[in-house]
Amino acid sequence: MHTHVMVDSNKDSTRSFLGVKKITVVFVLGGPGCGKGTQCTKIAENFGFTHLSAGELLREEVKSGSEDGAMIQNMMMEGKLVPVEVTIKLLLRAILESGNDKFLIDGFPRDEENRAAFESITNIEPDFVLFLDCPEEEMKRRILARNQGRADDSIQTMRKRFKVYMDSTIPVLDHYNSRGKLRKVDASRPIDEVFEDVKVIFAPFDAKAKNSLGRSNIGMGMGHKRVISLVERLCRATRDIIAHIFSKLRSFYPPACITRKALKST
Repeated sequence: MHTHVMVDSNKDSTRSFLGVKKITVVFVLGGPGCGKGTQCTKIAENFGFTHLSAGELLREEVKSGSEDGAMIQNMMMEGKLVPVEVTIKLLLRAILESGNDKFLIDGFPRDEENRAAFESITNIEPDFVLFLDCPEEEMKRRILARNQGRADDSIQTMRKRFKVYMDSTIPVLDHYNSRGKLRKVDASRPIDEVFEDVKVIFAPFDAKAKNSLGRSNIGMGMGHKRVISLVERLCRATRDIIAHIFSKLRSFYPPACITRKALKST
């Protein structure tokens, strides 16, 4: 299913006029440590999607020093949630600036409020939701083993993140499951094994890409044929012009005159 992005700037200050753009959106959800970022990177590399991480977009906005960035930083420092409209605004801006028409949105929506706001503001409903299902114990093990220096990877914050995930994200999964849009993958296995199942889910997009490439190649072939035909016509026209010039020359210099001149010169 393709979605047309149409945002009415008159309805809300966070809605900028985006025109109409035909896009494909896939939400990628799962608990902390389930491997969302890793799988999104592999999907992007293999199927031509643009990977958008809501958390990363917020962090980049803070680094930019913009007014929104300062507001986001202040709210984070106070332990408050960033308004969902701000996150949606950053996602929409990234979608428009990417130039692509296929997007993976990683870690969003986090709850039913996020989901409802995103669909209401953007008129976008995902083609499907990829759910990376991983047991809590395995996710804990991965988080503790990451050793990436992230401040939110302590035992205390980890427990809080799992509780938030269970309380908030599961209802979102239930919503999309009821609409037949949930694609569940066992993410407890090694990365490449998980991706084998993910590839099956995204296979239709690979087929579309190949068909598009095939049509492009056919178009190039037709273009080459047209060029060859044009060159052949130009050659024939040039030959006719040369023949015409020689016929004119013969009328000025009859063969007999040419012969006498040739004899005198000898």
